[in-house]
Amino acid sequence: MNTAIDGIRLVASIAVCQIASLIGAKFTIQSIVWYAGLAKPEFNPANDAFYPVWTLLYTLMGISFFLVWRQPDQRDRRLALAFFFAQLLLNIMWSWVFFELHAPSVALIEIILLEGAVLATAYYFYRLSKWAGILMIPYFFRVGYEAVLNYFIWIMNP
Repeated sequence: MNTAIDGIRLVASIAVCQIASLIGAKFTIQSIVWYAGLAKPEFNPANDAFYPVWTLLYTLMGISFFLVWRQPDQRDRRLALAFFFAQLLLNIMWSWVFFELHAPSVALIEIILLEGAVLATAYYFYRLSKWAGILMIPYFFRVGYEAVLNYFIWIMNP
């Protein structure tokens, strides 16, 4: 493969994921006062852990995306990338539903869909590139953690 093109694709892949992160963060920042006032479980992460953890996860997602994008065009790659972009959209939508709409109950349903889309993405990525699938695993577990957190916030704030 062409090294210069790979370099551009890698930067673009990470940028796409970081832009998605910024879109989601826009909804979060706008509702920070609302979120601060919610009752949360003891396992709620510290506020200063949020940025570095998600920056790393979005970077790993971008590298994973790059590893699949550089594969030869075929049906499996197109399917894998469709799942990838679906989960990225669902990720942004969760931030919108939870933070902008202040709807933890609806966000819980949405994050369950997101978790399924992340799992499907990891599966199809793994079929094309072992490392692409492996790099999605931390994100899968973090979304699962966020789903549990979402559930507890919902039941603790009727």
